[in-house]
Amino acid sequence: MPVGKHDYDLNTFFPLFSSYIYHLVDDRDSLEYTTRSVVRDFANDGVVYLELRTTPRGMAGAGLDKAGYVEAVLSAIAAAEQENASIHVRLILSVDRRNTLAEAEEVVALAAQFAARGVVAVDLCGDPAKGDVSLFTPAIRAAKDAGLKVTIHFAEAECSASDEELDTIMDWYPDRLGHVIHVPERVKQVIASRRSIGLELCLSCNVHAKMIAGSFEAHHFGEWWNVDGVVVVPCTDDVGVFGSPVSNEWRLIEEHFKLSKEDLCGLARKGIDVIFGGDQEKTRLQEVMW
Repeated sequence: MPVGKHDYDLNTFFPLFSSYIYHLVDDRDSLEYTTRSVVRDFANDGVVYLELRTTPRGMAGAGLDKAGYVEAVLSAIAAAEQENASIHVRLILSVDRRNTLAEAEEVVALAAQFAARGVVAVDLCGDPAKGDVSLFTPAIRAAKDAGLKVTIHFAEAECSASDEELDTIMDWYPDRLGHVIHVPERVKQVIASRRSIGLELCLSCNVHAKMIAGSFEAHHFGEWWNVDGVVVVPCTDDVGVFGSPVSNEWRLIEEHFKLSKEDLCGLARKGIDVIFGGDQEKTRLQEVMW
């Protein structure tokens, strides 16, 4: 997005994809091009381990079904890793809250099918005003049974922060939670008690989309980053829409929360514990960090 146009909120963010982006990326060539470009941009930003997420979709006009879509993304990732040797990439497949259970189970099946090629997890995301998350319980259980990790967009809006929804999600025992904005104290205590659950926090997205009250210094990163038993991972959601590469997210943390270099390095090292890339990748990252 052009500078000064990063003013999307929850009402305008999701139509951006259905109305524009999906029409621009509508065949294998454009899908592979955008995937390789994204990986290259992250590599140029100094990222050495990246987890991308995408919602599988068929492209009937291009002769691609959902499996073909995932295969094309993975092929582009492999090519991008060859072009940018410093970065390793894993893929998360997303279930949209608007999906049916059958559609969610199809995503889980695709994730299991392509696990050997770098799919490591499933995500539940999409418009927080849509859907009943309890519908997806069998799909999440199937993902765990298949050895996949699970990350969930959690309490990103008041409409998706009912006690029923939050309790349902916590009963899934997710490996990571995203956004974590409208969380009552009772649930905060549950999160902390789980020990080493990962929290994907996105400062620029939350501020620019007005998902929180106030600016960066009011972000709940300040509440969570040093909580015992919790691993906070600064993320970008997403670079193209909100214009903030992950290096800028770290800069914002340093600027607004006055973290020392030691604090920042410690935060980065702790983040290794909650990646989905496996023990070998964790060892590589520990060697890079030290």
